[in-house]
Amino acid sequence: MISCNGGLNQMRAAICDMVAIARYLNVTLIVPELDKTSFWADPSEFQDIFDVNHFITSLRDEVRILKELPPRVKRRVELGMYHSMPPISWSDISYYRDQILPLIKKHKIVHLNRTDARLANNNQPYEIQKLRCRVNFKALRFTPQIEDLGKRVVRLLRQNGPFLVLHLRYEMDMLAFSGCNQGCSSEEVDELTKLRYAYPWWKEKIIDSDMKRKDGLCPLTPEETALTLRALDVDPNIQIYIAAGEIYGGRRRMESLSASYPKLVRKETLLEPSDLGFFQNHSSQMAALDYLVSLESDIFVPTYDGNMAKVVEGHRRYLGYKKTILLDRKVLVQLIDQYNNGSMSWDEFSSAVKESHSSRMGNPIKRLVIPDRPKEEDYFYANPEECLESAVELTSSI
Repeated sequence: MISCNGGLNQMRAAICDMVAIARYLNVTLIVPELDKTSFWADPSEFQDIFDVNHFITSLRDEVRILKELPPRVKRRVELGMYHSMPPISWSDISYYRDQILPLIKKHKIVHLNRTDARLANNNQPYEIQKLRCRVNFKALRFTPQIEDLGKRVVRLLRQNGPFLVLHLRYEMDMLAFSGCNQGCSSEEVDELTKLRYAYPWWKEKIIDSDMKRKDGLCPLTPEETALTLRALDVDPNIQIYIAAGEIYGGRRRMESLSASYPKLVRKETLLEPSDLGFFQNHSSQMAALDYLVSLESDIFVPTYDGNMAKVVEGHRRYLGYKKTILLDRKVLVQLIDQYNNGSMSWDEFSSAVKESHSSRMGNPIKRLVIPDRPKEEDYFYANPEECLESAVELTSSI
């Protein structure tokens, strides 16, 4: 039994890992339980977001997956006759063989909680890596309702030409968690600080926003994003679909972006309220809709390298290295500050931005491996290179 934690894409990667682990251990997996206690407090069950029957049948030649515990086993759980624990982060598959499998044999039922980032990125058996991809790209299909609405949004966008998806990670929770407050008023800084202290599992409390920004650890602001897109010569007439929740600071913070790119749209502006009624207060289902639109976009630009940005990046690589502009925030904020203080002309600024991003367009690269420092390695799901042979063939034949 597994209980996932975090937002949609954090849980998505965890599900892929846990299926691969269950297959390796040759044990039965119960359909994963999704996080309902995170910041977003989404009550959705697995089957509300993913096509559960497809998930089970598409993997039946690999692992036995049940929708729920059989009655006899369920009774054991009700009596507390099972073992519950969080696995150790970034563990090699051998950890599950040597530490977890004996517990399953002893207790019959093991419940793994906090399942994010529990399997290492690199040096896993090839068949494990391939199965992680098979789950991610084939087995985890959204419900027909979400898939159909995603296709409708893409059709509406395509009617008006090419479109760029901007994952503008500038929502209140992101800013409170990261401590980034560039461009915020003193009242907003106070509000964000209070929110950060209100969540005990956000460990970092005292944060130097300016230092964090200089280190490239803050999401780009809407103003910084507008300058960057212009510097990269993104067509001002292109449609930009904002894949995000409510932008903190609202219209005031979006002014420069909407002035530079007037064709800004969101799912809420493309669809009728009745279309989205079912999804209200279900942030993971809203994120699933944005995920589908992001996959289909002509260009995908994330302003922060969070879970959605990474998983979409990897999925777009799998689909044939579709253009994904991976912003170097540390370089960008230095260039933006130089441009804003007048020490760099627009042409110099634009040229420097283009040069620093010429090899950051989602092109084929090797995944960075750092022995003994797994947290600092490139994330498997952002670049699942073991699964990208077909994508390489596709791009080389074009």
